[in-house]
Formats: sequence, structure tokens, C-alpha cells
Amino acid sequence: MIWSQLRRRRGRALGLAAGILVAATSFTLLTSTVTTSQAHTTGLARRNARSAYDILVRPPGAVTDVERQRGLLQANFLSGVFGGITLDQYKRIRRMAGVDVAAPVANIGYLMVDSSVTIDVSAFLDSAAPAQILRIRPTVTAGLSSSYQGASQYLYLTRAPITTHHRDAADLSVWDGLQTQRANGRTYDVCWFYNDDRTGLDHNGDGTPLTPSPESEDLRDMSALDPDLNSAMTCRSGQQKATVTVPVSFPVLLSAVDPAAEDRLVGLGGAVTSGRMLTGRDTAVWGAGDDDGAPGFQVPVLLSAQPLTAGSMDADVERLTVGDPAALPARLGSPGAHDYVNGLAGTPVGTVGADLAGAFTYLPSAGSVDTEDYWTVGPVRYRVTKGGGLTVLQQPPQRPDLWRTNVNDQPVQAVPEENRGPQYRAVTAHPSTFCWTGQVCDGYDAGRGPIPHLRLVGRYDTGKLRGFDALSDVPLETYRAPRATGADAATRIALHDGPLLPDRNLGGYLSPPPTLLTTLDAASALTHSRRVPTAQEKAPVSAIRVRVAGVKGVDAGSRARVNAVVAQIHSAYPTLDVEVTVGASPAPQTVTLPSGFRITEAWTAKGVALRILTAVDKKSAILFVLVLVVCGLFIGQAALASVRSRRTEIGTLRCLGWSAPEVLALILGELTVIGLGAGALGAGVAYLLGSLLGLGDAGTKAALVLPVALLLAVAAGLLPAWRATRMGPLDAVTAPVTAVRRTIPVRSVAGLALVNLLRMRGRTLLGAAGLALGVAAFTLLLALTLAFRGEVAGTLLGNAVIAQARTADYLSVALSLLLGAAGAVDVLVLAQRERAADLAVLRATGWTTGELARLTLYEGVGIALLGGLTGAAVGLTAVLTIGQGLLHGRLLAVTGAALLATAAAVLLVCATLALPIRARSRRPPAQLLAAD
Repeated sequence: MIWSQLRRRRGRALGLAAGILVAATSFTLLTSTVTTSQAHTTGLARRNARSAYDILVRPPGAVTDVERQRGLLQANFLSGVFGGITLDQYKRIRRMAGVDVAAPVANIGYLMVDSSVTIDVSAFLDSAAPAQILRIRPTVTAGLSSSYQGASQYLYLTRAPITTHHRDAADLSVWDGLQTQRANGRTYDVCWFYNDDRTGLDHNGDGTPLTPSPESEDLRDMSALDPDLNSAMTCRSGQQKATVTVPVSFPVLLSAVDPAAEDRLVGLGGAVTSGRMLTGRDTAVWGAGDDDGAPGFQVPVLLSAQPLTAGSMDADVERLTVGDPAALPARLGSPGAHDYVNGLAGTPVGTVGADLAGAFTYLPSAGSVDTEDYWTVGPVRYRVTKGGGLTVLQQPPQRPDLWRTNVNDQPVQAVPEENRGPQYRAVTAHPSTFCWTGQVCDGYDAGRGPIPHLRLVGRYDTGKLRGFDALSDVPLETYRAPRATGADAATRIALHDGPLLPDRNLGGYLSPPPTLLTTLDAASALTHSRRVPTAQEKAPVSAIRVRVAGVKGVDAGSRARVNAVVAQIHSAYPTLDVEVTVGASPAPQTVTLPSGFRITEAWTAKGVALRILTAVDKKSAILFVLVLVVCGLFIGQAALASVRSRRTEIGTLRCLGWSAPEVLALILGELTVIGLGAGALGAGVAYLLGSLLGLGDAGTKAALVLPVALLLAVAAGLLPAWRATRMGPLDAVTAPVTAVRRTIPVRSVAGLALVNLLRMRGRTLLGAAGLALGVAAFTLLLALTLAFRGEVAGTLLGNAVIAQARTADYLSVALSLLLGAAGAVDVLVLAQRERAADLAVLRATGWTTGELARLTLYEGVGIALLGGLTGAAVGLTAVLTIGQGLLHGRLLAVTGAALLATAAAVLLVCATLALPIRARSRRPPAQLLAAD
């Protein structure tokens, strides 16, 4: 009987089989995609969950309000922190159970590295002039297209001989390198007066003091930021290659580390390019001094091979109008030489570039680093705007006394020009005592240590450090310079489409990381040599990076190990700020500078990997259940429509003596055969699609289509089959007649469509139910997808996870909507078949084909609107019931998407109805009435 029914009603059987095939195959492939996506995203999160260290310990108060409120770690977080953790605290943390590595960083301060840039100006000389002077005006460009004028340099070139001699042959260190030129029967100090006239020192070598000219200045009256402070003249004879040396200096942050811990944490020893690595035995020792041979404390340091500050220098060259060249030696050899040269008019002859980085790269030794003064800086302060953005608070300009030495109150020379720029950090000077090593400190310096010297033991390349994945990178601020990018078009133009990097401005927004490294034992030689004691002497450590033993990621065991170490640190030192960085990921933040420029910085969000794993598991489970429900409901509607179309046949069987169990077995048997056939065909289709889509283990997933199809067919057919057994024999054979309470006049096609929908409420609700479920599932799935992205987006790791997971999300949303709409169309087409006689009567009484087509379309639109709007309301209600926090403020977007889904469903229903309407319009009314 089952086989006979399937053969005789091939169209209905094939249609139901096609529905089961689509639903089962789509469900299997989609859940496979979800499972594969879950595996990929989970694996991605776990592989990138661990950064260089698992716990960051900072001094009390180091965590800002923005960091605490948003669960972030500020970019450039190590800058502005100079001490706060004692050595005893560090040693106890290092000995705690479960600690694999505890690597401290003790920021001491910024020292000035003195160097120079050589500029070749040979191309700008006048080959015919017997004597000439060139002015070189260097300009430093750094940051957001900011330019700073440097000290002018001068080149005096003459064909007459210039000799270099020493005024005191017995002591060459007194008057070393005086240059003289003989002209008009006299000998002149041609360069000395320009370079040293402002000091008021004895230059005659015979004890006769110099009488300064009225125009001369005393260095003690000048500001360190005055460009003229470092202005100098170079004197040369002949026509050899002409170069000028421009003094430059680099602020380098000196920090103390534990060499063994640093090597274990990031492989610092493997990054040493010359010399040797620091060791635990390196400390400040008393020994041979610097170039002058004075004994004293020698501090071992490891220097970066590259400057960690950015900037470029260009120099404009002018040829000065000097008048009679023969008179130049007398003018340059007089006390007014400085003002005379500065006042000369010039003609621009060209521009030449200079490499600032080269001045640092070829630094000869640590003797170029002045330890007489060092500076510390404070943190950047932010203000949160109404929209949740971050604005930087600007600081007042630097005070002139920041750049005064403690010896004779002289200004620090070669101060980087950028320090005249905007200030975002408070800068504090820490001048040394009055005495160098080898001298006796007395007076108010009694008890303080002498000024030490640095001893360079090696240089290291930060690019050779052991790398960590960018998706989980917590900034290694001991080695990596912070960088920001333009967040809008104006800022990108100002940055020339490049990054914003730290410059040489101590109060700048981005601070360079440590460039000089020493040991914790040697650091005290620097801190004890300050005239005023600092807090660093008692608590020098600025941060401790802790790696926990046995941690592999964010699994339960690893989290327990990290939490155990955190609990120990909290218990021992409750005032320290302890943050878990395992599972963190860079989370770009947009920051607005006072100038109006907007930049994007790589802040770090904590706990990202754990949130991702939780969100992935939750999302995948809900997607699986929703897709299963939608597929099951679609097949259930198709089975119910099939049973309704056989109402008369089932009633006839009952009249002939078939029992209710036999009818149930007949219907379920047909669905079983259809499910087996659809499942077998779907397995082949699923295998091909799985191979094309690159799903892992396509054969196993394809084999699941058969049992899924059979299960869906039988489970979906239980309710329709059971309802078929509940019908009485005569009720099934005889068409139902409904009593009319009152008549409703109909004056239009749309009015008749509305009456039909109200008259057949069961059919209307059944047709709308499938679409309502599809739109409701679409709404919930969309909310879930948005919530998932809101949960993990905003970090590099989260964005990578979203890129892998979005295909499954889109397929789930599309399938739920399509299956819901298909179920509604199936019920609507069945209803049209049941009312074929009614439509034939209308056609026979004068209704046109167009009017009947509009009637069907209006009913379809009514059912689609009812189902779509109901589904949107149900879906939104479900979302709000689960929790509005699921949407992260995107309720309006979800509502709009649900309404768009309803509109799409209306269009889909209308488009699908075009085929049955056209087919029915071709059948004559007499044929339809005769069939009835």
C-alpha cells in the first residue's frame, strides 16, 4: 500500500522528499560548518592565548581609572612609572610557589646621549672665492608634521693656511685645538671668538683675563632651549671636502633588569649583536675611570643598537655676504665675532638632509652618555568624553630650570629641539651631586654618592628578540617602541601615511622604552648620586612581569595556576596592582590630542581569549538548536500539508475499515521511505558540497545526512499522522461546513482576500506560523551574532575569530529565513488547491484572470505580513527575555533587520506564488468544477 501510494502520488512524494533533502542536507552541512568554525576559532583563541608573561605587577596607583573601568592595559603603560616596588617585594614574589619567571624592570631615568651629525656642504661652496662663510640652518621634523629650528652652524672656508696649535704645550687639555690665521701681518684666533667668546674665560694663556665685548653673553644667562646655545663655527683652509658637524643628543631611558630573568622571558641574550650580555655578576665597581683616567664607579650597561625615537633633519644652506674676504680674519678674530657672523645676510643655495638615526647607531661608547643629570616623566592623563572617547590633557611648557646642571648652574647643551613642542607629561629633573668619582663630596652633598660613569659591555638589537604572536601580544615595553596610527584623514595626512612614533621630547605623548639596560645591583650607583634623594632608592622596581609554571593557555588548569599565584601576591602585598595578562589581546583605542588630531593606539584588553571561548561555545550551541528547530518545523509543515491534502483519502480508508494504528503506520511508513530516499541522495550531495566547501572529514559528515533525514521525517510526521487518526470517517470524507454568524459585504479584491483570511483562520495561522518561526529565528540568530561580535570584537584576536566564524553565522540566518518562508509558501499553495473550486466559480461568473491573481497575491501578502511581523515581535521578545545585554546597545539595529526580513519574506512569498497562479489560470473553470 505504501509503495502504491508513493508511485501514484509521485509529485507529492517527490516534493516532500525534496523538502526533507534540503532540510537534512542543509542542517548537516550547516552544523558541520558551525562545528568546524567552532573548532577553528577555539583553536585560534587557545593557540594565541598566552603572551610573553601571564601576570603584570605594578606599584600602587599605577592603574589608571580608564584601565580599571574598561578592563584595558594602556599603551605605553610602563612610561611614567619610576619605582614603587621594593627589591624585597620582588625577591619574595620570585620565590612564590608556581612562579616560573619573575622579571623586574626598574626605570631609573632619561640620560642624554651626546653625538653629532655630519653634513656635507661641498656642493654649495663658491669655488672662486678666496674666503667665504656658509650658514647651515638645521630643522628637525618629528611627530605630527611638527618642525623645530635647531642651532645654526657656520663654516668658514679660506684658501689661506689655518694652523691648529696649543697655547699651553705642557698641558694640552687646557687650550686644546686653537685655530689661528695670519693676515695683514697679524695672527688671529679665527674660530675661538665665535665659539667661546660668551664664556668670559681667560684665553690668552698668560693669566690676562678676557674683556668681554658688550655683545657677548654668559652661558649661565642662556636657556638650554635657546637654539643659539649650540651654535658653532668650523674653520678650514684649502679646497678639501667641506663638512659641518651638528651636535645632537638622544634621551635614552636607563632601566635596571635581572639579566637571567630577561633572557628566560624574551631571550635577551640572543639579541646581543656586539660585546656581551649582562650577567648577574655585573655591578657598579670602583676602577679605571673615563677618558681622563680618573678612577670611580663604573656602571655596566647594554645599549640598544637602534634609537627608539623617530625624527628627521633637513638643513638649509646659505652663502653669507661677507664683503672684503681679506678682512674676515680680523673680524673673526675679534671679541665681536659671534654677533658679526650672526648678523650677516645670506643667499639660500640649497637644502641637504641628515640622518639622525645614524648619529645614534655609530655612537662610539657609553662615555658619550652624561650621567650628571637625568630626568623622569609622569604618566599621560586622559579625560573620557560624553561619547566614551579619550582626550589627552595637555601639560604646561617645560620650565627652563629642568635643563640646568648642578655644577655652576650651567645649562645642559644639545637639548633636543622637540622639547619646545607640546607637553603631555610632567618632566622632573634629578641633578647629581657636585662631585665626580675620584673627588671628595662635602657640604650639603655629604653622604651622597659621587657621579658614576657608564661602561658599555655590549649592544643589542630589539628585532632579534624572541617573537610573540601579534594577536595576543601584551606590549614588551622594555624593548618595543610604542606606535600609533592616524584615526582620520587629517591625521594620516599630517603623519604622511606613516605611524606616530616617540620623538626626543621628554614630555611628548609617546615615550621611548628603555634603551640602556643595567643590572639591579648597579642601579644604586645612579640613584645614590642624586643631590636630592628619590623614592627609587627605597623602591626602585617599576613593574614585575611574571610567567607562571605549567600554563598553556586559558584552560581550567592554567587559569587555576595563574589565580593561585595572583592570590599569593595579593595576600602578601595587597596594595600592589596585580593584573592577569594571559589571554589578553591588543584592543585599538582612538585618542584625541589637544591639537584635534585623532590617533589609534594598540591598548590591550585583558581576558579576551577566555571571553572568546565562552562566547564561541554559547553561540554554537544556540545556533545548533535553532537550526534543528527550524528544519524540523519546515518538514513538519510539509508533512501536515501532505496529510491535509489526503483528507478525503484517509476518510475513505477509515470507512473501509482501516484502524487508527494502520492509518498511522501508513503515513509514517510513507514518510520513512521518503526520508530514506531523500537521505541517501542527500548523503551524496552533502559529500560533494563538503568537499567543495573544504569541510574536514566530508565523508563522515555526509554519512550523517541519512539518519538525520530519517529522524526529521519521522519526528516531523508524528503530529500530522496522529491528527489523521483522530478524524472520524465521515468527517474526513465530508467537507467541513462552517455556520455563518453574519455576512460581510465585499467591494474589492483586497476586501475578499481579507475575508478569506479571516474565514479560514486555521489555514491562515498555519501558513503564517512557518514564516513567523523563520523570522523569529532570524531575529534571534542575528541578535546572537551581533552579541557574539560585540563580545569578542575590538581586539586583534577577536577580529580574527569573527573573520573565521562569520560564514556559519550568515548561513544559519539565511537558512532559517528561507526554510520558514518555504513552509509558509507550501501551506499557502495547498490552501489554493483546496479552494480551486471556489476560484473556478469566480472565474465562471465573470472574474478576470488578473483579478484572481491579485486575490491570491493579496492573501499571500497578508499571510507573509502576519507571519513576518509576528515572528519579529516574538524574536525581539525572546531577545529581551534572554537579556538586553545580549545586544550591547544594538536593539534598534536588530529591530530594523527583523522588519527587513519581513519585507524580504513578503517578496519571496509573492515571487513563489507566481508559478502556481500561472499554472492554475491555464486550467478551464469547467475542468476544475468537474474535478470537484
